[in-house]
Amino acid sequence: MNALLNGFYETAPLWKNQQFGLKQFVFPEVDLSNPEPFELPTNLRLGHQMEHVFKHLVSISSTHEVIFSNLLIEEGKIRVGELDFILKDVLNGMHLHVELAYKFYIINPEISEPIYRLMGPNKRDMFYTKLDKLKEKQLPLLHHESLLPYWKSHDINPFEINQQCCFKAQLFEPYVNKSSIRPLNGDCIVGNWVRFDEFNSKEFGLAQFYIPHKTEWVLKPHQAVDWKSHFEILMEVNLHMIKENSPMLWIKHASGEMTKLFVVWW
Repeated sequence: MNALLNGFYETAPLWKNQQFGLKQFVFPEVDLSNPEPFELPTNLRLGHQMEHVFKHLVSISSTHEVIFSNLLIEEGKIRVGELDFILKDVLNGMHLHVELAYKFYIINPEISEPIYRLMGPNKRDMFYTKLDKLKEKQLPLLHHESLLPYWKSHDINPFEINQQCCFKAQLFEPYVNKSSIRPLNGDCIVGNWVRFDEFNSKEFGLAQFYIPHKTEWVLKPHQAVDWKSHFEILMEVNLHMIKENSPMLWIKHASGEMTKLFVVWW
């Protein structure tokens, strides 16, 4: 689990300061050289795993306190949403509402505007739709009337809560035709993507490959896995193509360098 903590912590924010009307949460410094025990519930989707990781890392920081997490908002028997985190900055006493996102996006240079270039490797998850959801649906929930008892119980004025996003991302640019993603953070680029026809070429023939489980997507590639040849991995990747699923691969190049690659089905 420590590798997951490190992977999350070291992932760069998708933008710095304020962009798109959203202020980026500046993650507190955390000493992970001797981490406290951390148990992650099993059978969770990656997004929910990241919520547990975020909560743990913030809770062991010296600058922030978790007041509420996954605060449900209901109208009668209907659940209309939830707030990810209400934090307290212990240095100044201010409260923060932080919405968390951890995404894997490929960069499609065929689209002109940077915010529209980012999409999930299966083309089902778009950055601009996530932005709209954050601004139009998630952040306004802070002032839902059903939350008044929570604010009263902790003597919090919701109109004094500072709203921010912790939006971390790993970005994958085309294997060729690199392009600018300003005003987004170039430090998020951690790998490449190709189509299957490009992957099925001599260029990758001398490398070794591993298809990580989704829980490993956050991690940096490492040696301690079952590496396979290009010939061996082609059949596995082709099965993903048939199922219209774009797998992430770790590549160990002939030089010993290890990188990440998405092979997209479309």
